[in-house]
Amino acid sequence: MLAVGLLLSVVGLAQNNSSNSTNSMSKSADMNKSSDTMNSAKGSSSLSSADQNFVKKAAEGGMAEVELGNLAKEKASSSEVKQFAQRMVDDHTKANDQLKSIASEKGVTLPTSLDSKDQALKDRLSSLSGEQFDRTYMDNMVKDHTKDVSEFRKEANSGKDPDVKSFADKTLPTLESHLKEARQIAPKERKEAANKKSSGQ
Repeated sequence: MLAVGLLLSVVGLAQNNSSNSTNSMSKSADMNKSSDTMNSAKGSSSLSSADQNFVKKAAEGGMAEVELGNLAKEKASSSEVKQFAQRMVDDHTKANDQLKSIASEKGVTLPTSLDSKDQALKDRLSSLSGEQFDRTYMDNMVKDHTKDVSEFRKEANSGKDPDVKSFADKTLPTLESHLKEARQIAPKERKEAANKKSSGQ
């Protein structure tokens, strides 16, 4: 009887261990499944198509402002234009870093090169020098920032994602300041170029 009792208790222990092992494996599989689901969700963006479009366009525009600003720092003949260009590089680099962080959290892949329009402008500016460069660069800065202010204002007012909307709202005053400054500098450069042309220089 004692031997039978011992045998039954050993069999019981083995069954319990097997059951615990099965439960543990089942829990581990569930956890892995849950992790896979989370990773899958993270891989696709949670943003609306309008918010995604804004983030990508803002990233493209910001990248262009930095590259064109660096070009203007080298090629501009006016110290005022050079200072403006430095501000473009500083402010847009900061904004671009903030946008990259948001895009990473939201699962949005940002462009890594200039679009065809901005690349064409960069190529054109690269072939210019002196007052001609200054005038063309500043005229485009007025045009670009007029469009940027409009797009950022729209996102700040009607964006769906709170983080993207907040980014647009906080960046908007900086862009408005850029536009104001560009509008002050651009006419001076046009006038300077016109004076040089009329005097035959």
